[in-house]
Amino acid sequence: MAARKKVAKAAPKKVAAKSKAKPADIGSPAKPPVDKPLFDKILIANRGEIACRVIRTCKRLGIKTVAVYSEADADALHVRQADEKVLIGPAPSAQSYLQIDKIVAACKKTGAQAVHPGYGFLSEKQEFQKALAKAGIVFIGPDALAIHAMGDKIESKKLAQKAGVSTVPGYLAAIPNADQAVKIAQKIGYPVMIKASAGGGGKGMRIAYNDAEAHEGFGSATNEAKASFADDRVFIEKYIEEPRHIEIQLIGDSHGNCLYLWERECSIQRRHQKVIEEAPSPFLDAKTRKAMGEQAVALAKAVKYKSAGTVEFIVDKHRKFYFLEMNTRLQVEHPVTELITGLDLVELMIRVAAKEKLPLAQKDVKLEGWAVEARLYAEDPFRNFLPSTGRLVKYREPEPGPDVRVDTGVYEGGEISMFYDPMIAKLCTHGKTRNAAIDRMRRALDEFYVRGVSHNVPFLAALMAHPRFRAGNLTTNFIAEEFKGGFTAAHLPPRDPAVLAGVAAVVDRIQAQRAAAGSGKLLGHAALVQDNCVVMLNRQPVVLSVSGSGSDFAVEVSGRRIGIETDWSPGEPLFHAKVDEQVTVVQIDAIGSGWRLILEGGQADVLVLTPRQAELYALMPVKAAPDTSKFLLSPMPGLLASVAVSEGQEIKAGEALAVVEAMKMENVLRAARDGTVKTLHAKAGDSLRVDQKIIEFA
Repeated sequence: MAARKKVAKAAPKKVAAKSKAKPADIGSPAKPPVDKPLFDKILIANRGEIACRVIRTCKRLGIKTVAVYSEADADALHVRQADEKVLIGPAPSAQSYLQIDKIVAACKKTGAQAVHPGYGFLSEKQEFQKALAKAGIVFIGPDALAIHAMGDKIESKKLAQKAGVSTVPGYLAAIPNADQAVKIAQKIGYPVMIKASAGGGGKGMRIAYNDAEAHEGFGSATNEAKASFADDRVFIEKYIEEPRHIEIQLIGDSHGNCLYLWERECSIQRRHQKVIEEAPSPFLDAKTRKAMGEQAVALAKAVKYKSAGTVEFIVDKHRKFYFLEMNTRLQVEHPVTELITGLDLVELMIRVAAKEKLPLAQKDVKLEGWAVEARLYAEDPFRNFLPSTGRLVKYREPEPGPDVRVDTGVYEGGEISMFYDPMIAKLCTHGKTRNAAIDRMRRALDEFYVRGVSHNVPFLAALMAHPRFRAGNLTTNFIAEEFKGGFTAAHLPPRDPAVLAGVAAVVDRIQAQRAAAGSGKLLGHAALVQDNCVVMLNRQPVVLSVSGSGSDFAVEVSGRRIGIETDWSPGEPLFHAKVDEQVTVVQIDAIGSGWRLILEGGQADVLVLTPRQAELYALMPVKAAPDTSKFLLSPMPGLLASVAVSEGQEIKAGEALAVVEAMKMENVLRAARDGTVKTLHAKAGDSLRVDQKIIEFA
């Protein structure tokens, strides 16, 4: 019916001469090409969504695939999708996915001719490329020389300067101690950024606005860098205020050709981790875009770069751009580039690794429409985005099409492991304009049904609806500035209570009509379908009447008529409808005698009552929530790394009490108010569950 009708639009034009993939179908299985496969078999040295992404393109190209996996990933989606699988070790990545010898052995065992490293793990380790080359196995990526030159942030900046690329003022040598860090920061001028030389993914980075923060930030950055990268070197550079993070996608071959495939805007970040990416950038003009692209290519050619790579820039409010770093691998956010260009970057990487020339020139690179990507993580945005682990009890993706793409490595019933990145999926939408892509993203988020773990869909929905985001007024400080004090339900987009109450009434009416249609009931026990009702919406009454049957309903509330057209059936978790001709998707969970409705990240508990039932319901007492103010509770599952206080100790608001480690990140728990420690309920080294007591206050 009309409410479920899919949006249709023309697909962007194809550019790659040998690829039959359309943007929405990139990485999707299709008939193999008639030409001989580039490789017979490729091993993917990775896991999760990127491994699945590479497997899909390989299948389309007629190439067999090998998955490597840890003991924790025995039932992972990438293992299920690959043609062959090889166990390479225990759950910790240091004992499995980072074991070069085991991956080389897996190649020899299966006869894999090439390896795609994905991103993370060994993707930017020159030792891995060298080991594969020694074994006669092709690395689907750049040579070790380029990996080494660009992998070190200090050396890469020196090389960028030589290549004529604009760089940020800073001290590019490794800094020996905190005192020296303070002196250097004073010389550069605050604010400064302290960064791990071997860093990435937001780890080992601290901003300092004064001497004290520089001293403390140096220690934190070095400790985090050592734990994450086994390299504690850090450097300092000027922190650009009101910055945008804009990166240029590159593709080069072994014949001296290198192209830039436009840019991606990645300014929406939290703790230096990208949350939303889009292509192109709403900020760049044609002149700046061309200049950034040409400088990125100049840097790539300086190291004879081949394969896909990304040059990241920081851009100030005057469109002055400065080199940040080069990632010598495929980026997490590569799908938005594929959606606007029609190119399959994984396919191009494979063809380049097979010594083919790029099938297009710079003038052939198209830019059609707009694409937005949102990263869905297993984390609780209402608890300061702490990671969530466990089983995906329910998992349903938005239906893919010309304007929707989902890249994932999970499935219903699978686990979000504590050992790896808690990403659930990457949701991408495409439209003719930026607003069209954003609007489609808002609806797609409503269609993404995940249960069993906490997730950040409410936060993503709030971002998509934020006026400043929609206006394209972005900086890397966007989240810190717009969500001061953390994310709360108050940040969610406003929802019309009349619409939610109307949806609840229609849901109740459809259920009642089904019950009334059943046969074989005793006299006097037939189900009644009533027009007048009271919907308790988060315990607030909404009086309305509902009429209609089949798929067309009308709701009258406070003198307003709302038309609702739907083909929803009882038990379906998604209520697809047209509400006053507006396409709407509401998630429905049964709770007790009512439902929980979820729309644009916000939820409302509803109970549909008769007028008499509503009178009685108003007399019911409300159970008060337990008082937990006297306890410091673990906000997530993790390891209690340290406890900084002892029993009987007086504490001050803001004082550090304990450190909990999860997902290789340190989370410092601080006192909310002044007080005295009464009892320690946990000790350093304990494994904690969510809301487990750590400290009790007097």
